[in-house]
Amino acid sequence: MNIIDLRSDTVTHPTPAMRKAMAEAELGDDVFGEDPTINRLQELAAARLGKEAGLLVPSGTMGNLAAVLTHCGRGDEVIMGHSGHTFIYEAGGISALGGVHPFTLPNQPDGTLKLEDIQDAIRTENVHFPTSRLVILENTQNRCGGVPLTAAYTRQVADLAHAHDMKLHLDGARIFNAAAALGVPVSELTAPADSITFCLSKGLCAPVGSVLCGSKEFIARARRIRKQLGGGMRQAGVLAAAGIVALEQMTDRLVEDHQRARRLAELLAQIPGMALQAGSPASNMIFCYLTDAVKLEAQTVAQRAAEQGVKIGLNGTRGFRIVLHYWVDDAAVERTAAVLRQVLA
Repeated sequence: MNIIDLRSDTVTHPTPAMRKAMAEAELGDDVFGEDPTINRLQELAAARLGKEAGLLVPSGTMGNLAAVLTHCGRGDEVIMGHSGHTFIYEAGGISALGGVHPFTLPNQPDGTLKLEDIQDAIRTENVHFPTSRLVILENTQNRCGGVPLTAAYTRQVADLAHAHDMKLHLDGARIFNAAAALGVPVSELTAPADSITFCLSKGLCAPVGSVLCGSKEFIARARRIRKQLGGGMRQAGVLAAAGIVALEQMTDRLVEDHQRARRLAELLAQIPGMALQAGSPASNMIFCYLTDAVKLEAQTVAQRAAEQGVKIGLNGTRGFRIVLHYWVDDAAVERTAAVLRQVLA
């Protein structure tokens, strides 16, 4: 049975071009800074995002952690959304490993943090308080429906942070999806940020890795943090080769995933008992839920769909997150809708 896996864009496999590039990659020792393929990836990533330098890390979680530990010291505070990846899905690493305190604010339905909330969260100079050091935004904002944040909003947050001698880090795991959704160059979205992490192994299809970008001085310090975290890799150019293909061949085609997400959403909306979350899909993610007319729980629906070769993600007891990516074609979109229609019949 041909499996259609829509649980996440993390399930993507390398493309044939990536496998070929990996097999032929020129290698060296990256801890010595001598892997030419990694160096090329880092330079290419930094140039695409409009930053001075880049650093390959094994995962987005490590990239975000390295960024926080580079910007902050023990006892410092980071302002972030209560639905942000760093707060929910990174095992409390900034606190456990860095002694950094999170101050969470409510994410709005459009993924933003209210500017007045950020302003109110910034600490005054007081011996009782931690020091406000950093703001983190996520673009696209996963738990708010995969919504993209605009360059104008990001600039407002950066200006506010900088006015208080703070920095802005952008968790841009899917920043190229944001650029595709908004129809703007990715560098326009990243320009206001002091640092940014983006993922190679989600919709871009590389097997492993993220890249942390920022100033040369920031990346030099982050490289030491990466080593402390165990992320100093040796002949990892075999992975970086796939990342180069991802940047050169995969970023511009993400709009196709968004188009297929819209098509699938249209089909799902026609199924009795299925409803779309308002505004979905905003990018490559569909958030939908079962209406009160359906007595089944979401887990049961997902299990029955999986038995027919269609895997979808859960979002609570009544909802789903369905993610489009390179390995889901037009036929898979139609089949997914047909399977879910049958399950809910």
